[in-house]
Amino acid sequence: MTTYCDIAPGHEWHGPYHDEEYGFPLTGETALFERLVLEIMQAGLNWELILKRRAGMADAFAGYDVDRIAAFGPGDEARLREDARIIRNRLKITAIIENARRIQAIRESHGSFSGWLETHHPLDKPAWVKLFKKTFKFTGGEIVGEFLMSAGYLPGAHDESCPVFAQIAALNPPWMRRGA
Repeated sequence: MTTYCDIAPGHEWHGPYHDEEYGFPLTGETALFERLVLEIMQAGLNWELILKRRAGMADAFAGYDVDRIAAFGPGDEARLREDARIIRNRLKITAIIENARRIQAIRESHGSFSGWLETHHPLDKPAWVKLFKKTFKFTGGEIVGEFLMSAGYLPGAHDESCPVFAQIAALNPPWMRRGA
């Protein structure tokens, strides 16, 4: 079976993401929210398209600043639906705005998005999916699984034979701390 570790290295778009970001543990709210946004936008599409539109999405979504996005109103939604730099899916756009508001609520109860993730860690993928579906909008099994793998909360981002796997293991990502 061909894996991301087989196809990504050396690729113009996938290579840098595979080598420097995918599976590395994330803790900052902006980085975590960006990854959630990218995974939501990717649903039904290919990852290369998302990587190519990443800079435009960062600009359109206020640098993934949760508070700024949470304040978006109908005019911002209309602007985003017309912005060719992003995926102009109305359901995805409204979910991202609502999810920013939900992260604000998570701050009240858990201090931060990463605090919320740590509070619920470790869970298996089905339990994570159930929790995300209860907490956020537009988060099914594939989105949740990829988000958690890409942020270091579930294993599987890299093959053990991939050189990046050792770099990530040295950072002791949450999925490796399951027994702790």
